[in-house]
Amino acid sequence: MIKALSMIAALDAEHGIGKNNDLMWNLPADMQFFKETTKGHVVIMGRKNYDSIPEKYRPLAGRTNVVLSRQSNYVAPGCLVFASLEACLQNLELESGQKAFIIGGAQIYALALESGLVNEIYLTHIDKVYGADTFFPDFESAGYQKSLLFTQAIDDKHEANFEVYRYSK
Repeated sequence: MIKALSMIAALDAEHGIGKNNDLMWNLPADMQFFKETTKGHVVIMGRKNYDSIPEKYRPLAGRTNVVLSRQSNYVAPGCLVFASLEACLQNLELESGQKAFIIGGAQIYALALESGLVNEIYLTHIDKVYGADTFFPDFESAGYQKSLLFTQAIDDKHEANFEVYRYSK
């Protein structure tokens, strides 16, 4: 049984996280941060989020991949599939030192926040607006301690400035 959740997301200046079921930016340092932070852990995502990952990267390497889908016959090769976040939390055991990361989309982030089990959130705040159609849910940041992990300026590989924060309880 999982008793604590972590979340990780990148948001544009309007808290947008996606458009047309896809990422809107190419920020290699943030992608590397995501990979390093979640490696060796469990990543929990909704079906649409899973479907948005290019096939050659599915399942995400070096992590236990969990897909949440209400489709009873849904199959995601190399992944565990659960019908709900509750079923996942009840039936999945973490190994010692392992974390369960919610990695999207918006509905799954909201469900995780509603569960009251989120004890840390890693958020990349991108200093640009991308015209998103999907947004990170509002959360009460006052309940968390916010610490800056790193910043990235615009350069030849990064189209926007961003800051990465860890919110922890």
